[in-house]
Amino acid sequence: MKNFNHILFASLIAAGSLTGCSEDLLNVNNNNQMTTDNFGNDATTLQEAVIACYNHIRMEGTFGRVGYNYDVCRGDEAWNSSQVWYLPFDDLNSEVTNDMNCWVYRDWLYTVNVCNYVLYKIPASGVSTAYDRMRGQALFLRGLSYYMLTGYYQNVPLITDYTNYGSLDGLYGSNNTQKEIIEQIKTDLKEAVQLLPKRDEGGEWAKGRATQGAAAGLLGKVLMFNHEYSEAKTVLEGIINGQYGTYRLMDNYGANFQEGTAYENNDESLFEVQFLDNGMQGTDDEWTPVNTSANATQGHAIESNFAAGSFGGWADISGSTWLYNLFKAEKTKDGKLDPRLYWTLGTYETDWTESYPAGGYGNVYYTNPVTAESNIVTNNNNGGIPIVKNTNARTGVLSAVVTGLKCGINLRIIRLADIYLLAAEAINEVSGPNQTAIDYINVVRRRANLNDLQLGDFSSADALFEQIANVERPKELGCEFGRGFDLIRWGWFYNDGRMAQLKQHGAVKLTTDLYTEYPVISPDKTSFDNYRAGHEYIPYYQGTLNDNPNLGEGNSANTSTANTPDFNVRNVVSGIGL
Repeated sequence: MKNFNHILFASLIAAGSLTGCSEDLLNVNNNNQMTTDNFGNDATTLQEAVIACYNHIRMEGTFGRVGYNYDVCRGDEAWNSSQVWYLPFDDLNSEVTNDMNCWVYRDWLYTVNVCNYVLYKIPASGVSTAYDRMRGQALFLRGLSYYMLTGYYQNVPLITDYTNYGSLDGLYGSNNTQKEIIEQIKTDLKEAVQLLPKRDEGGEWAKGRATQGAAAGLLGKVLMFNHEYSEAKTVLEGIINGQYGTYRLMDNYGANFQEGTAYENNDESLFEVQFLDNGMQGTDDEWTPVNTSANATQGHAIESNFAAGSFGGWADISGSTWLYNLFKAEKTKDGKLDPRLYWTLGTYETDWTESYPAGGYGNVYYTNPVTAESNIVTNNNNGGIPIVKNTNARTGVLSAVVTGLKCGINLRIIRLADIYLLAAEAINEVSGPNQTAIDYINVVRRRANLNDLQLGDFSSADALFEQIANVERPKELGCEFGRGFDLIRWGWFYNDGRMAQLKQHGAVKLTTDLYTEYPVISPDKTSFDNYRAGHEYIPYYQGTLNDNPNLGEGNSANTSTANTPDFNVRNVVSGIGL
């Protein structure tokens, strides 16, 4: 799956059949010219279209850059230190005239388009195992596409039938509700679970293709997003118990954020986006939604966004002081810092040596030694703690950033550690704290060599939720894609106590001093100070609304309308977290 075929026939997906002359006798088919009518009519060529589906999840607006980083900014553990590029999405107040609003919408719908083409061409289920598995992959990737679309835009049109593509009426649909979209995602993923093999089968199924475990993992996340906790619990525990394939936590946390066969598609990964490793890439940075260059880099730009300006990075996004101090607040059983800090934030610490944490390289930033006096800041003007996750800052591979779409580290979208924490949360929502929920959390904590949690320490579901939401999840998953989705599903934008908490978490000083005490005294900014109701979602770009009047006024961000949660938001419990 690393070496994607560049002849992806993407243009064919949007093209109609070629027309000939008016004289019937001159209507001769050119068998060398592929069209949507004659391409994909057998399993061999249709497999190329399936590969195209995977290619499209690596674009600018999907996971190549902004489609990943918008959610990192939306979270409370990261902020836009450049104060330029991602600022409207960090501050949750993007205007409808900002054309960046449409990039994620455009590229995920492009992916939906290719998936729909594959599903249109595949015969009914049961014809052959090969066709069933192609169908399962297309259903998974369409489900992933709509999960991203509804998580970013709330009420997007559902387009699932390729036969409707013959007219603008079929393509320019009206808004569907988020509930309707989620029901379609669930339908797609449940069928995908039945059609896909487990990763245990090996081969390509263990090296990047969507598997039964990937579909089940995404289904579990969707059910949690929709507050269907009982059903989510069943699916998530099924993953933990091996029902959908064999998975385990990697011994070394850092193994989840490095490139190469020794790390990528490892036993912890349920699904990750494939990028070509350093030294294997082409030279063309493709920022367009087409991505058909035979010499495309086939990397991502997350590293460029995270890396410090003094090392050639674009210095856009930094880790929050809250996250840094959260790591510092709890030591391991050996009295050392949590090793996850090393692989998440690029600070100098006396604990970091060549022998600790395991797999690390000591106090280095892109192989350059770092001292307490020469600590690295993300942005030369505004400061900020560098994010090192999904970069080569701690991998020992590069001495400087290679900017553009050139980072080869696969982006893990669903990891087993996330599944354990989601399962604990689901149990807590169904029945309150119990030993099984605590045990699931402790599995994740033990990898970091932290002391076990005790059931007796959590007297209520609110208390255990606070531990999961504001301690366990940010330390395990901090600065990865997904925190913004969490904040939406938890309803924190519409609870006064939670909003105050978000403002505290996101508070920063524009300073090169990394060690500002938390909570930040007299902050220069906090992302959530500028939040406007409804802007937890990205507004539709005005040009998109002009092109498709069926979208009406757009979503809640277009109208700045509050989304009142139809569920109870968990109360803040003081004394847990910072």
